[in-house]
Formats: sequence, structure tokens, C-alpha cells
Amino acid sequence: MTVVILPDGTEVPALGQGTWHMGERRSDRAAEARALRLGLDLGMTLIDTAEMYAEGGAEEVVAEAMAGRREEVFLVSKVYPHNAGGRKLEQALGRSLQRLRTDRLDLYLLHWRGSIPLSDTVEAMERMRAAGKILRWGVSNLDVDDLEELGPALAGCAADQVLYNLEARGIEFDLLPFCRQRGMPLMAYSPVGQGGSLLRDAALKRVAARHGVTPAQAALAWTLRGPGVISIPKAADPDHVRQNAAARDLRLAPEDLAALDAAFPPPTRKRSLAML
Repeated sequence: MTVVILPDGTEVPALGQGTWHMGERRSDRAAEARALRLGLDLGMTLIDTAEMYAEGGAEEVVAEAMAGRREEVFLVSKVYPHNAGGRKLEQALGRSLQRLRTDRLDLYLLHWRGSIPLSDTVEAMERMRAAGKILRWGVSNLDVDDLEELGPALAGCAADQVLYNLEARGIEFDLLPFCRQRGMPLMAYSPVGQGGSLLRDAALKRVAARHGVTPAQAALAWTLRGPGVISIPKAADPDHVRQNAAARDLRLAPEDLAALDAAFPPPTRKRSLAML
């Protein structure tokens, strides 16, 4: 299994599970939890969630999925920007831990940058780490200039979670190299795109057909082609979970990568950080 090494030396699977849009309908929650458990069975033991997702509903689904299996899971959640400092962060973390039915997070991320100074967020994160409520902290949707603003505290940042897929390659110009130079992984959310337009692309379909896989599997394998990237697709259907897991074994050939570069050119200049 392909792994990614965090700055503290911890190994995590390069392919995890996302939970955006889970927990939104109570009637779907049992099936969503079963899908996540299947993913655990298949080795996708990193689960990413957030207090924002269904206003805590996704965290409750994750709790159900982890029941009796917490020690298998590398658990990631994210804090709203307006909660990302001082007592607010501590209280938000407490609510997330309660919903997740656990006493700690393996990684806690600032979901995106808001009005609270990054220094305040780091101070609160470090207090929670010292208290054992989180084992690591990181960020999400932050670009190079934001990371540089962290100054010496950047050494304590375990990961940056950003939008990354064939249609959103801007990070390859500067953010991805910046993080690789520092041994800090990027977590790719929406790795197979949003809305389905990517999966209808003719070039991607041709690459997938050459390997006898789905376009989603080919797109997912593309995000896993290089070091330092953790991909977190969301799947609530058992067949999709199995397909995601199988994408770990897919190695795209140079001609595949060239065809995808022609269809989705890599960046040649700085671009604004794409976000969903």
C-alpha cells in the first residue's frame, strides 16, 4: 500500500476517505457508515471530516463507522474559521470529539482562513496538542503566502488540504513544490472533480479504457502518481468504495500522463488558489 510520511515520521495511507455531503439526510447515514467501514476493511484508514459537513452530521456518521475500530483510524477533522482561536477553538474541538465519540483527533485542520489571526489559531492548536486532544494540527485552503506567514510555526504544521485534480492543477506551480521541500504532505480534496464534467472528458476516458478502469479510477490514480499527496475521495456506494481502493494499484504510463497533460495543461504561472 502506498503511504505518505508526515513531518513527525508517521505513515498514513496515500488514499483515504472523504465525507463531504455525508450526514445530510438521516435516512442515508447507516449506508454511509457502512461504506466507510468497507473502506476501512480495504485499507483506507484515513478518514477526513469537518464540523462544517452537515453541521456535524458527517462527524456523527464517522463515529458510527469507527465504532469498535477507533485504533485503526487516522482521524482528521476541521474547524470553522470563526471558531479557530482561543476558547472558541477549544469548544469547537470539544463538540467535534463528542460527535465523533473519541478523546482525540489524529489531525485537526483550520478549514480555511478567516478573520482570526493565524498566530491565534496556532496558539490554540498547540494548547490542544499539549493537552492531548489533538496529536497534530494543520491547515486547509492556504496558499504559499499564508504558509509563509506562519513563520517558525510552519515547522509544526502537519498538512495542507487543498482542491487538487486534473481540472485544478494550479498548486503544481508553487504550493506543491513548497510543501514537498518541507516534507509536508498535501491532502487532495475532490480528486475526481465536482459535478461530473471531468469524468466525461474524452482524453481521460481513453486513458481509463486502456487500463480497463473507470474514468474516476484513472483520475484518482493521477493524483497518487507523485510523492507527498494524500487523496481523499468520498464514496457512499460500496461499488465506488471498492473502485477507489483498486485505484491504488493503477500505475499510469508516461503516454497516459502525456495525454492528460495535453488535455489538462499543467500551470506555467502562478494562479489563485482554487477552492470549493
